Amino acid sequence: MSQPPNLSEPEAAATAERPSYTRRDALRMAFVGSAALSLDGLFDVAVARAATQELKLAEISEFTTSCNFCSCGCGMIAAVRDGKLIAMEGDYDHIVSRGSLCVKGISMFATHASPKRLTKPLYRAPGSDHWEQLSWKDAAERVARKLHKVREETWVATEKVGGKDVPVNRTDAIAFLGGAQNTNEECYLFQKASRLLGIPYVEHQARL
Repeated sequence: MSQPPNLSEPEAAATAERPSYTRRDALRMAFVGSAALSLDGLFDVAVARAATQELKLAEISEFTTSCNFCSCGCGMIAAVRDGKLIAMEGDYDHIVSRGSLCVKGISMFATHASPKRLTKPLYRAPGSDHWEQLSWKDAAERVARKLHKVREETWVATEKVGGKDVPVNRTDAIAFLGGAQNTNEECYLFQKASRLLGIPYVEHQARL
């Protein structure tokens, strides 16, 4: 297609580079615009978005919990579907954090879903150079046997106070350490268990 004779060479080159639209392109754009207007009359966008949100949240259960990284006790909401954690966010109703989370709390879900996260107990024997995988039952029984052995070997039944034997019933070889993520009810049970075992050294992670 030849250029008009009154255009200079740079102007002619710029004109040749411009995209051209045919009548077919114009008809196609008009048809698409008309279809969109027709759908707008039949289709409520706000309702559609709400329905999409409901579908996205279908069969999801939400549970409140607390962050386990430090002693602040910030609140979190865990979203669970089919027994699997799918999301975590700050709890806006929590008295401590009001929905805010630090960088560690925000990374909670990434930590949970990490392929490097340990999901089974590991045990390394004294002098060994490798870890052995244990079942949860074996790990619990190993801890119980060790706890009982140390308690029996270090048990202090009485102490001399003013020349008299006073019952104390304790072990000085075991201590119990709690964490900021524990609830009041859990702390109560931990205290009861520690006292029943004769453990006088009960500490908390926030004090260290």
